[in-house]
Amino acid sequence: MSGRSYPLFEIAYLVLKKPERYHVQLSSKKKEDGTPVQPIYVCGLDETIWLDENEAMQHVLDKHFGTFYSIEKIPTDPPKGVYTFVAQCGISGTILGPPNYHDYQAKLNKLHQERFSRMPFDMFKSRIRIVKDEAVVKKWLEEQSFRTEYTCLNIPETIKLNSRDEVERHFRETHLANVIKPVDTYTLPGTAAVNLQHRALQGLLRRNYDEQMRFPIKVVNILSGQFARQGLQFFKVNKSVTHVAIARPRYLDMEATPVSEGIKKIVEFINSHPRTTRKKLLENFAPGSTSKPAQPAPAPAPEAQGAEGAATAEGQPAEAPAPAAPTQSPEAAAVVSDLHWLVHQGHVIEFANGILETAKKPLPRPPKPERPKKEGAPAQGGAEQTSEAAGEGEVSTSAGLVEGQGNEAEAQGGESVSTEGSSAAVQDESGASAGADVPGGAEMPLSSDEAKNPAS
Repeated sequence: MSGRSYPLFEIAYLVLKKPERYHVQLSSKKKEDGTPVQPIYVCGLDETIWLDENEAMQHVLDKHFGTFYSIEKIPTDPPKGVYTFVAQCGISGTILGPPNYHDYQAKLNKLHQERFSRMPFDMFKSRIRIVKDEAVVKKWLEEQSFRTEYTCLNIPETIKLNSRDEVERHFRETHLANVIKPVDTYTLPGTAAVNLQHRALQGLLRRNYDEQMRFPIKVVNILSGQFARQGLQFFKVNKSVTHVAIARPRYLDMEATPVSEGIKKIVEFINSHPRTTRKKLLENFAPGSTSKPAQPAPAPAPEAQGAEGAATAEGQPAEAPAPAAPTQSPEAAAVVSDLHWLVHQGHVIEFANGILETAKKPLPRPPKPERPKKEGAPAQGGAEQTSEAAGEGEVSTSAGLVEGQGNEAEAQGGESVSTEGSSAAVQDESGASAGADVPGGAEMPLSSDEAKNPAS
């Protein structure tokens, strides 16, 4: 483990920038009686999410029709009579037939319900046009010369259906409960969340995603909990930017703490050389420490001309010798070991950009004001507390801060990140903060017509 410290908000933005790095959790709010305000339906065939059972069923019949039914066109007698014009939808181009034909009104109502239900019927009806083109009339006559028959699949007995309405009725009675299931909570990968087909859910997730991109407090709280369980620690640089590292900053008082001469030199070098890095340390204390890799010894010459074939096996060329790894001098190994100890003890902070800083001695804190004594209460000694946090240090620098969206967002202010002790938030067994959502997660809207912001 390198021990470098990373800004927590920058890590959150790295997670949010790629959908494969996070999951989205959708949860339905509950009424007082425990029933969901807005049910969530999951299609078991492709894991798509829906807010209406009928919409989910239409999705299955549109995308997975061949799984449950087969279609067969059977020739039949064409309509009798002479037809010179037909009605056609000006939006979709669907040919409805002559207005005086017996099933014209049924086709008109069905097209409106299936394709344009959000449009007022009178407005939809005004978009129907009369077409006298012979090619269009001939196409309608050809369509009427066949009838469609549907055969049910994946059932013991053979059933024939004559209309789409019969298909929908059969699917609802036979397959609906097994294919479409209501759930209270559902978690899906971020890659699937960005391709949601339901418009209300698209809007809901977009608003929550944009909110997290402005200030990713939900993602930060979950990350802090996961880091805390791994034993990582949190601290703030310049009292504003939260960092996560292997150890919290701890001021090293070299006058009171016995340390080796090598550690003293490293601390003094870092203090006297701003913006120093690990590479500069090695160049100063162990110049030329990294030697070139040793050259492999040349292969011995074959004893005879016929030995040339011994270098290959079954016609394959002999493998070249692997290059030797670079060797490190004892001086460099000592510097690396001392720096490793300093970083893991919190005496030195190695930032994400490689800058090294020592933990500074904390400034004295003002004593807490004495509380007014209650009558009859015994006087408490030691009311004034020490101004110094034992064993901890402060970090105040701009060199080690990584420029990025996360640091700017946290510096501008917002909800604070709880980093007291070693845990940032109360955690549940799933790894998410108790009461918090999965990164990018959102609660369901109150209705399917309008996606509202989730309750905080």
